[in-house]
Amino acid sequence: MTVERWIRVIAGTFIMVSLALGVEASPLFVSPWFLAFTAFVGFNLFQFGFTNFCPLAIILKKLGVPTHGGCDTGAGAGSCCR
Repeated sequence: MTVERWIRVIAGTFIMVSLALGVEASPLFVSPWFLAFTAFVGFNLFQFGFTNFCPLAIILKKLGVPTHGGCDTGAGAGSCCR
């Protein structure tokens, strides 16, 4: 998986967990302050779309995650080498 895909997976996971912990109707409810974390992740995704700056992307690149997939990724016909 590439950096962009990892960002989507991690952001989605953080949002779902923080919603589960911050919504009172959830059986995992802890505090409504967890919704602030949801807003933080959403804001980071929003600014990443405009500025192309993401701290998580920097961390993932330092960990060796590829920035783009190669032709042998198995992603399907017509999706590689663009």
